[in-house]
This record gives sequence, C-alpha cells and structure tokens, in this order.
Amino acid sequence: MGDSPAPLYARVKHMITQQIQNGTWPPHHRVPSESELVTQLGFSRMTINRALREMTAEGLLVRMQGVGTFVAEPKTQSALFEVHNIADEIAARGHIHTCQVIILTEEAAGSERALALDMREGQRVFHSLIVHFENDIPVQIEDRFVNALVAPDYLQQDFTQQTPYAYLSQVAPLTEGEHVVEAILAEPDECKLLQIEKGEPCLLVRRRTWSGRQPVTAARLIHPGSRHRLEGRFSK
Repeated sequence: MGDSPAPLYARVKHMITQQIQNGTWPPHHRVPSESELVTQLGFSRMTINRALREMTAEGLLVRMQGVGTFVAEPKTQSALFEVHNIADEIAARGHIHTCQVIILTEEAAGSERALALDMREGQRVFHSLIVHFENDIPVQIEDRFVNALVAPDYLQQDFTQQTPYAYLSQVAPLTEGEHVVEAILAEPDECKLLQIEKGEPCLLVRRRTWSGRQPVTAARLIHPGSRHRLEGRFSK
C-alpha cells in the first residue's frame, strides 16, 4: 500500500513554505488573508486557519491582530557548544585518532528513542556504540541512535575509517543541535570500555541533531572526567 495523502492543512503549509523558500514571499511580506487564501486555493476556512496557526507557532509567520499575517524574519542561532568531528579535534592536537566499533545494528525504537527522534514506537532506528581513542587512550564512548529514514545506508559504513559525524554530515547536513550536559558515574561496562576505575566521575553530553526539520540522531557521549573538558565562548 502506498502512503496516504497529506492532510489538506499540511498541503496548504507546504504551498506557503515553498513561496517563502523560493523568495516569492520575503521576510515582512504580507500573506494573503484567510478569505483570500480560501478563494485562491479552494480549501475551507478551517483548513486555512489551521495551517496559518501552525506556521505561526513554528515561527515561520507572524500574525498581528487587526493588521494581518506576515513572513517572519529568519531566526539567528548561536550556541555555547558547537558540534565537531572528534577525529578532527584529535588531529588538530597533533594526535592520532582511532576507534573501536562495539555495536552497529538495527533496532525497534522504544519510547525514549521514539520521543527523542520524533517518531512512533517500533519504527526502525540504527544503533552504534563506538569507543574513540586519542593516542591509544579511550577518550569517548559514542552511543548513538540514528533515524533510519534519514540515513538508510548507515549500517553499511566502515566507521573505523570515517566517523558517524562525518558520514551524517554528508547525507543529512546539520542545521540545528541540542546539548544537555551532566556529571555522572560511569556504569561498570562503561568503565571497562574507557579503561577507568569504577566510580570515576565522567562527563555525559546528550546530543540531538536535526537536518532541516527532520531529527537525525540522539547520542550519549561519555568522557572520563580526568581526560576531557568542555570549552565554550559566547558574547552578548
């Protein structure tokens, strides 16, 4: 069976988004009124209203009471943490990066993964668990779940030659990222992979990334506290 057709309001959103993306409707352009869109597109007022409300909530449109609806200015983004390729970071220090692939498999998304990747429970996700080494010393566990729809060939890659970050940057270029940082005590199996004593404090970075509006990955990056620090610079 083929995919079901998109709801009418989603089709309206797609039409308006195309007008914005191709520059026909630049920032501050006044969008036709609901009545005008009903006449132009032939959809019901309820359908048009829902499309405009959702696009306003998503930050693409600005609705001014009694004035009209306008195309929003693109949001500027700045983050304390940038997303880098660990292999490049290690090479920049003049050191040698190697890695060990522990897990590379397909799984059904449980509730936590489904929520993180904005998908239904049971949908396909790819799971990789990789230990990264700097001059033969383990410095990071990368526990990553990948949206299979975005990177269908993920399992066929040789991640000892190219990191998941480098590969995903090619097939689904990063447009947005989210970081949550925690101090943790590593689990016994994590201590073994990192070659650290039980009870050693570690730094956990939970990272989610998007390409456009499509969630791409949800990853847990575990670093031994004695071997890693985060640095960031920002200005107001």
